[in-house]
Amino acid sequence: MAANKIFRFGPTAMSATLTTNILNPPTAAGGTGSGSSSQYIVLRHIRIVNRTGGGVTFSLFLGGTGGNVSGTEVVGTATTVPANSFVDWYGQLRIDAADFLVGGASAGASLTIQGEGEIGVSG
Repeated sequence: MAANKIFRFGPTAMSATLTTNILNPPTAAGGTGSGSSSQYIVLRHIRIVNRTGGGVTFSLFLGGTGGNVSGTEVVGTATTVPANSFVDWYGQLRIDAADFLVGGASAGASLTIQGEGEIGVSG
């Protein structure tokens, strides 16, 4: 993985819609024979910050665009972030070009999501 590049996403306010696309790696670009490959992400850290005076929940899923199908939960299922606090997740979650990190909060613009990881070429 020495060729991978460190990257971050966010901070971004989470919407109150649990089918919001949050993160997806770039797909292959270029014409026939261009030799380009799709990219993937190895997500290593997510921080969700509550900027309000009350507890707010979040849910994150991994799957198709806008999908939050039962069984695809990856980080939190109606997990509460306490008032004026945060929740950290650490791991190694690979997200390929066909995968989307999808989710939302119980109250729009109450939680902020950010994260770090690596991005690499699949090919």
